[in-house]
Amino acid sequence: MTTFKAAVVQMRSGEDPARNIEAMEALVADAAARGAQFVQTPEMTGILCRDRERFRSHLKPTDSDPVVAAARALARRHGIVLHLGSTAVDAGDGMAANRAFLFGPDGGTIETYDKIHMFDVDLDGGESWRESATYLPGTRSGLADVRFADGTARIGFAVCYDMRFPELFRAEALAGAEVLTAPAAFTRQTGEAHWHVLLRARAIENNCFMIAAAQGGRHEDGRETFGHSLISDPWGRIIAEVKGDEPGVALATVDTELVGSVRAKIPNLKNRRPFEAPAVRATAEA
Repeated sequence: MTTFKAAVVQMRSGEDPARNIEAMEALVADAAARGAQFVQTPEMTGILCRDRERFRSHLKPTDSDPVVAAARALARRHGIVLHLGSTAVDAGDGMAANRAFLFGPDGGTIETYDKIHMFDVDLDGGESWRESATYLPGTRSGLADVRFADGTARIGFAVCYDMRFPELFRAEALAGAEVLTAPAAFTRQTGEAHWHVLLRARAIENNCFMIAAAQGGRHEDGRETFGHSLISDPWGRIIAEVKGDEPGVALATVDTELVGSVRAKIPNLKNRRPFEAPAVRATAEA
């Protein structure tokens, strides 16, 4: 059983990584000053840019990426666990990885995770996205045991569109995750429809806390993101939220004892049963 204060940092990242680093530093410092021990930034903290050539011009390998270096330094400076929700790093051959990083209070890397599911969609109003044209998908889930003052919490990783694939979160919960994460840059259109319900559902069905920092507002490249960074408890209650789409910070206490309590009341992870995959056995004529 572990207790820690978590913060979600809501940003409005633009096309200049240096300015985004400045925004990240100020917001993380605010969260740390308010007592946060675990701080999460959004998906694509380092850059949001639809111009592929300009975007690729900023790509750096992990060991020389300025956003990664700044986040590592922030964790060390404030003595916190810092979850860089994700940033784009060079994956070779002109492609990027949408990579999350978890840094310990000493600045060391605890875990990394590459977004698995690519947001290749065509929405209403002509809004279209093809992440697979820019990013290489990850191939493994992420899980880390993170030590806090009074114990250890097991944390599972995902990024944005991953939240529509419940099997990823179920696999992490079955592997012992008590806290799930889904930093995002959810579009305004999909966010208004599904942001809150998807995050609460993933928390409820896996009896886990959910921590989801988000991008919010109209960005330099013209896109609009939904904001509403939030933390949900295992019962599906939203216990912290940045209301609206402005940059900001929201904090809540995560107590993993509640995970055990909820799992004792509704032991759905234990009550799972094997079943046959559906098959059409006969065709009926009307």
